[in-house]
Amino acid sequence: MKPFVQIATRPEDDVALTERAAVLAFTGLAEEDLLWVRLDREPFPELRAEDISGIILCGSPFTVSDPAETKSEAQIRAEAEIFRVLDRVVAEDVPFLGACYGIGTLGTHQGAVIDRTHGEPLGAVEVELTPAGREDPLVATAGLGDRFTGLVGHKEAVHTLPEHATLLATGRFAPVQMFRVGTRQYATQFHPELDVPSIIERARVYRDHGYFSPDEMEGIFAALRSQSADEPPKLLRAFATLFAR
Repeated sequence: MKPFVQIATRPEDDVALTERAAVLAFTGLAEEDLLWVRLDREPFPELRAEDISGIILCGSPFTVSDPAETKSEAQIRAEAEIFRVLDRVVAEDVPFLGACYGIGTLGTHQGAVIDRTHGEPLGAVEVELTPAGREDPLVATAGLGDRFTGLVGHKEAVHTLPEHATLLATGRFAPVQMFRVGTRQYATQFHPELDVPSIIERARVYRDHGYFSPDEMEGIFAALRSQSADEPPKLLRAFATLFAR
C-alpha cells in the first residue's frame, strides 16, 4: 500500500505524540503506512501525488484568520507549507482530510470566509448531515448517522463557503461542520481524531490558550465525561479504507 501522510503543527511534543497515536488507532494504519510530517519545524517532503494514498491534517493551536503580524514564525512557516501542499492537493486531486485547523486552512485556500463569528467553546455538540452529506462516499463509508455528537473547541470557523464547496454537515452554533471541495478533499470543524478522554487530556495542555475559562475547566470536563462521541473517528477509518491504493 502507498502510505498516507499525517501533517502535524503542534509544537508541544507530548501533544503531538498523543495525536499521532490517536490517528494511527482510528485509521487502523501501521506506523510504516502513515508518514508523519511536523510542519511547525520541517518542510513537507517532496512526495509525488502518485506515491501516496492521501493526506490527513489534524488540529493546531494556530488560528489561520489571526492578523499576520500576531503569528509566530513557526505558524507563518507552517501555513506557507500547508498552502503549498494544498495547491498540489487540489490540482492533482489528492485525497485530503483536515480536522479543525484543517477547515480553516482548506477553507482559506479555497476562498471561504474564516473568522471568529462561529467559534465554539470546548464541548460536545450535535452535528447534522445535509442531504449532500448523506450521499457523500466518505460519510457513507463511515456509516455516520444523520445526527451525531462531535467534539469541538475552536476560536475561528467558516463564516461563508465559496459556491464550489459542498456543505456536508452543519451545527447549531457553527453552521459549517464539514464540507468537501472537488471529489476527495474534505474538512471538518469537529475533531474526528479525538474521543472524550483525549480531548480532556488535550484541553489540560491548552487550558490558558483561550478556548475556555480555566476556572470552569473541571465543570466542562465533567459535562464531557457524560457524552459519547464515537461516531466522528469512523471518518478516519473510512478515509484510510476508501482511498488506500
